[in-house]
Amino acid sequence: MAPSSPFPPSASAPGEGKVIVQLLPYDISALETIAFQYPLKLISPSPSAQQKSVLVFLLTYGGGLVGGDHINLTIEVRPNAKLSIVTQGHTKVFKSPSRDVVTRQQLRVHIKKGAAVCMLPDPVQPFAGSVYEQLQTFFVDEAASLCLLDWVSEGRTARGEDWDLGAWIGRNEIWATGEKPKLLLRDKVMLEGGSPTNRGQSLKNRMQDLAIFGTLILRGPLVKTLSSFFLSEFAAMPRLKAQDFRSQARIDRDSKTQPSKHKLWRKNRLQYEKEYGVLWSAANIRGCTVVKFGSRAVEGARVWLGTMIKEEGSIEKHFGDDAVMCVK
Repeated sequence: MAPSSPFPPSASAPGEGKVIVQLLPYDISALETIAFQYPLKLISPSPSAQQKSVLVFLLTYGGGLVGGDHINLTIEVRPNAKLSIVTQGHTKVFKSPSRDVVTRQQLRVHIKKGAAVCMLPDPVQPFAGSVYEQLQTFFVDEAASLCLLDWVSEGRTARGEDWDLGAWIGRNEIWATGEKPKLLLRDKVMLEGGSPTNRGQSLKNRMQDLAIFGTLILRGPLVKTLSSFFLSEFAAMPRLKAQDFRSQARIDRDSKTQPSKHKLWRKNRLQYEKEYGVLWSAANIRGCTVVKFGSRAVEGARVWLGTMIKEEGSIEKHFGDDAVMCVK
């Protein structure tokens, strides 16, 4: 007869986790609850009086998700508190034995009135033959703020992988709370590998030499200036077949004018985008700013995004330097 354990049985299932963030006096955000079960792992450094938000590392034991793993994380950020979520490296998704063995990750986040969440993790790295589904749902109260980054890479380039995954499905939903929750945004990305489409194109060919593809979603007062920044920079980008209607005299006069610091930064950024094949767009949808981007190199996308966030400056101002560690 096996000896009985002196510890009470766990009330949570494997892969489940829970985080609750509250606001303490002097406007200090702090953890009220942090709990997790294998294979999920959550780490939060010791708080300090100088921190601008609670920092939580979203990790897994063994450095990745094995085929068939299920993660189910629930987060609540209480009124006026702030939470930053990061990772310590790419979230690796290991090969599944078959298409029916699906690795799943589900995240449900409740952001209360005046609260804020900044989630800027490293990219997901699906290995060849991996099958992954992800659902991230955010319920935002009045005056709540959200900065969400969701991106996926081509795999392990050192082993010659180039979008050799079995399947990758990611869905992000933003809901406005109230008596009757209202869907503000549903963004879904489906990447089906393993077999060509009916037109004979493999996933690698359909990705058009991109090494990474991502989505940045912004909503709320704390990221309003960052939203405006992305929209204005996108509007200022050169357009195909755009015509310059200035007279030659005006062109000569403007060429002698000393450009502003921001214009010089924009010129350098545009050159960087050309060099690393960075493609991107930005649009406002029901109060959410959605930025879609891709690059021929993972590091190219990381540097580009970090440069955009740093130039505008509001994320580090409201959440602290650690919130952007994954895009530096």
